[in-house]
Amino acid sequence: MLTDSDELEKGPRDACGVFGLWAPGEEVAKMTYYGLYALQHRGQESAGVAVSNGSRIMVFKDMGLVSQVFDEATLGSLKGHLAIGHTRYSTTGASVWANAQPTFRPTAEGGLALGHNGNLTNTEELADWLAERETETQLTGANPQDHAQFPDLHASLKDSTNDTSLVTALMATYTDRSLWEASVEVLPRLKGAFCLVYMDENTVYAARDPQGIRPLVLGRLERGWVVASETAALDIVGASFVREVEPGELIAINADGIQSVRFAKAEPKGCLFEYVYLARPDTTIRDRRVHSVRMEIGRRLAREHPVEADLVIPVPESGTPSAIGYAEESGITYGVGLVKNGYVGRTFIQPSQTIRQLGIRLKLNPLPDVIQGKKLVVVDDSIVRGNTQRALVRMLREAGAAEVHVRISSPPVKWPCFYGIDFATRVELVANGLAVEEICRSIGADSLGYVALDGLIEATELPAADLCAACFDGVYPVQIPATSGLTEVAGDRTDVDGLTTSVGGIGAADALSRP
Repeated sequence: MLTDSDELEKGPRDACGVFGLWAPGEEVAKMTYYGLYALQHRGQESAGVAVSNGSRIMVFKDMGLVSQVFDEATLGSLKGHLAIGHTRYSTTGASVWANAQPTFRPTAEGGLALGHNGNLTNTEELADWLAERETETQLTGANPQDHAQFPDLHASLKDSTNDTSLVTALMATYTDRSLWEASVEVLPRLKGAFCLVYMDENTVYAARDPQGIRPLVLGRLERGWVVASETAALDIVGASFVREVEPGELIAINADGIQSVRFAKAEPKGCLFEYVYLARPDTTIRDRRVHSVRMEIGRRLAREHPVEADLVIPVPESGTPSAIGYAEESGITYGVGLVKNGYVGRTFIQPSQTIRQLGIRLKLNPLPDVIQGKKLVVVDDSIVRGNTQRALVRMLREAGAAEVHVRISSPPVKWPCFYGIDFATRVELVANGLAVEEICRSIGADSLGYVALDGLIEATELPAADLCAACFDGVYPVQIPATSGLTEVAGDRTDVDGLTTSVGGIGAADALSRP
């Protein structure tokens, strides 16, 4: 979407991007840096890298974009042959340094660094289990040195507020087992969406929830292996795609090769919104290039919502492939009517009131010579609160557009996400309370059309049963947390306003080891 201004809506944002690398002889910190660069769109609040040389794990992380956090000197000082990386947008826990990832914990066998993409829905249950695990560990008379390393994991949760730190703390309580064995115990207890990439001194691990809600892939290097949130990150480091990490699968990569085990039965429910907005267009999910899916969505939009117009323009970047598809199917000329400032990302410098009032122009500016006097079809990925589209339509009319027909490459967003996308609460979602015609009047467009849910699913060429469309239809494939404001449940469907994605207050202290 378009801006973080107070005057406009914050569009849908997903939690994180994760990257892992086992590659002896390579500059793993620099390769991880470039892998995270390819995943920057998945999180822009903080970034971090953990590297091991076989005897020590070093973690470096900070707030900001990947390019802001790391420089040549820092990356050059992170020596080793395996690494993991993380770029974050928070859906649980505050946007503060303590919640940046990878998290770090000492364990009975060494160290544990972990990064997470997704959102857990049973953090209260897991926090209670953590307290039980601490008590059990103490009663079994484990090595006193183990307790000295982490005397009270549960108490230390006050230092951060994300579910990732909770998982790290749970794995660290298994003082008498290897990290692999601890993983097999902990992973089946996690509910919600999770793609975990983590490491000890010698092994990179990756795990994906049984529903496979978020993408996670495995790639091969000439001298190593890579795991990443998207195939685009494999491309940038020169890795060839091998396969997806399967839902419910745990893998380990080290000098002995790859080990794999299923910790839960696969019940695929891949996020449909990845195809609409979240993933890069050059990423492949379930054997389908996202760019191709988005073009097909545009073709379906043209068939479902035709209109007489002079020009089809996208709202860059996620609207571009669908706009091309719409133009091809409709025969209407495709053009570039909006210029995006590619250097406007998340900023810690708040705009002045004057700049805030300009709103959408922080990221987009119209080309009057292209759009003046034209009947426009404007293709965008989604409408959340409606503020951005309202400002966009107004800006295009001020630039001389004769008509503005808005086409949206997803169905109306009516339900919040509990699996790693930061949508508004349900009461704030414009489609929850208004019909399409009313939304059209609200944003000031001449017409408005959303792609049908069936058409969107067909564009992916996947069975509807294998996809999560909860933000569109309210059918949640994994139990919604009891702490989320839910007061009425009918089967898998939630019928309550004012839901939030916050599960708050659960986390553990992070550790930063600067070389």
